[in-house]
Amino acid sequence: MCLIVTILMLILAIQNLLQAQWLMGIVQLLIALGFLVLLIRNIRLTRCERNGNCDTTCILPAWLTKRFRKKDRS
Repeated sequence: MCLIVTILMLILAIQNLLQAQWLMGIVQLLIALGFLVLLIRNIRLTRCERNGNCDTTCILPAWLTKRFRKKDRS
């Protein structure tokens, strides 16, 4: 799903930027980049779980994962 949304938003962003619709193109480009980051994170975590050697090099940088961490319900 992330791959489809990433490709779709990237295509729409390029089309809008070529038509000089700057605001919409930039917003769609940011959405595409966000989904690309999620896609890369999921691929790295899956590889890490398959190999069984999950250390800190398998995931995105710590400063980025701290921003998007789930909050505890305690």
